[in-house]
Amino acid sequence: MRIGAIEAGGTKFVCGVGNEQGVIEHSISFPTEQQEATLGKVIDYFRENQVEAIGIGSFGPIGLHPGSPLYGFVTTTPKPGWANCDFLGILKQEFHVPYGWDTDVNAAAYGESVWGAAKGLRSCLYYTIGTGIGIGVYAEGQLVHGLVHPEGGHVPVKRHPEDSFGGLCPYHGDCLEGMAAGPALEARWGKKGYELSSDHEAWEMEAYYIAQSITGAILMLSPEKIILGGGVMKQTQLFPLVREAVRRNLNGYVSAVEITDHIEHYIVPPRLGEQAGLCGALALGLRAYKQAHTPTNAV
Repeated sequence: MRIGAIEAGGTKFVCGVGNEQGVIEHSISFPTEQQEATLGKVIDYFRENQVEAIGIGSFGPIGLHPGSPLYGFVTTTPKPGWANCDFLGILKQEFHVPYGWDTDVNAAAYGESVWGAAKGLRSCLYYTIGTGIGIGVYAEGQLVHGLVHPEGGHVPVKRHPEDSFGGLCPYHGDCLEGMAAGPALEARWGKKGYELSSDHEAWEMEAYYIAQSITGAILMLSPEKIILGGGVMKQTQLFPLVREAVRRNLNGYVSAVEITDHIEHYIVPPRLGEQAGLCGALALGLRAYKQAHTPTNAV
């Protein structure tokens, strides 16, 4: 079986072909340009690499409700040239196969639940912390959409006592993304994150903000695993700082051994590594294929 996968990011697109075991057999990447040029490259790739279904994890906001006229669209994104783009509709005109469609972070959460760090669990959260911050929610065996879809990067956070930085989010200023995404790190400290030493004071402050969001998510959703990915989390010294801050915030209230005794196995990097998003798109495509080939009266 050959399943197509598209990790559609605001900075770059990754297209690939994989199988039902979650193995990516071939992939390419290219910068995200205007929609016509970018989707033209996607179409060219799948004309050369025929597949039986395609899964897409896309930057957003996107339309996720099948009954909506905006289903399959990238909607109100500030990404130039992409607002109100009928992403899914354009591909459907070219390739008559089943499609899986979701946010890029939901796709990564789903991939980790099928083949990665949350395999065998009924719930997990996936944070991508990089140029922006997004959160994918997998709960009770289902990806969560809700009214629109989770936008956990924009939750309010309490300011660190020693932080005078105003925040970069154009909508909320000092929300989680405004205070802790990669551009906020650079604006606050005058250097990109990877240029800062591993013992720089930036990392304790970064962990302070990330841990607030995780603490709230634990109390609200009680996920079985929390996975932290994205470019900022390549700074692996963040993991013990985040874990300790979460444990300190909870202060023993959630008496689960996964947190009190084994938090290093509870808040983890993606097992699928940098392929989490693409493997997640592959999992969405595989699910769409199975749904399309399951009789409607099957139990």
